[in-house]
Amino acid sequence: MTATRILQHSPRPTRRDAATHLFTVGQAVWLKGGDRRSAVPVYHITGTLPPSGGSPQYRIRNDDEHHERVTTQDRLEPVRMSSADEGAILIERTFGNRINPAANGSASLAKGKH
Repeated sequence: MTATRILQHSPRPTRRDAATHLFTVGQAVWLKGGDRRSAVPVYHITGTLPPSGGSPQYRIRNDDEHHERVTTQDRLEPVRMSSADEGAILIERTFGNRINPAANGSASLAKGKH
């Protein structure tokens, strides 16, 4: 009786799943390490890029700058907005107007930069 030997190919190396992007295009973020009480620029995600050093990368842009930046996910944190801020952004995006709060608690609409 002859022993049948089945040759098995070693399985392909399993590919590690690429790190997941936590932020989405259009989302507002801050670069970590800044003092939130001072005027820290808010950036918006403009695109996702492949990981670098195990951390997903993003293209980000600040409205006051004429260029985009590339950074890794571990250097970003989401901007947490209050419901009043979210409402003002929705109005500006919908109607092209910005809300200007007044000292007496009222608000007025100003034309946005369109």
